[in-house]
Amino acid sequence: MKLIQLHKDLAQTIDDAIQHQPKAQYRLYKRFAPKMLSVCRLYISDMQHAEDVLSMGFVKVFKNLHTFNHSGSFEGWIRRIMVRTAIDFLRQQKHLEFSTDVVEHYEEVEMPSLSAWSVDELQLLIDQLPEGYKLVFTMYVFEDYSHKDIAEALHITEATSRSQLFKAKRMLKAKLQTLSSSAHG
Repeated sequence: MKLIQLHKDLAQTIDDAIQHQPKAQYRLYKRFAPKMLSVCRLYISDMQHAEDVLSMGFVKVFKNLHTFNHSGSFEGWIRRIMVRTAIDFLRQQKHLEFSTDVVEHYEEVEMPSLSAWSVDELQLLIDQLPEGYKLVFTMYVFEDYSHKDIAEALHITEATSRSQLFKAKRMLKAKLQTLSSSAHG
């Protein structure tokens, strides 16, 4: 019963926000901004820039709210807008580049257990990846995008997406092993 009421409240808040009611827009922002800032931070290393992307993303959310058709997850809908906004920001700031050498043979990259590492430590290591690796890794691992979807979003080939993911995992594994051996040795 509580879940049904919560869904009705969210649907009503969305409808009110579509009517440009500031209080409803503020309630949506307050409810989803913390999670969406985390999404932006996955893509954008600098917190100030991540906050800027969050703001730009919410402008897009409110501008396009009328296109949300109440089917599927509203949070997922917002999340996709935030991811696209982060990608656009990276394109504008850094002229994203992806290495063109495509790996022909992919061996499985067995990642060490991540439970020994804090979220901040892992984020720091991910931030150290080259932008192309980081972007594909984040979209594939955290956002569950397929290589086809990544290729379309980033204007690259599926083979380039696979190659970037493989290289990102290999580099991240090496960084984790180095950190682990220096912490225990």
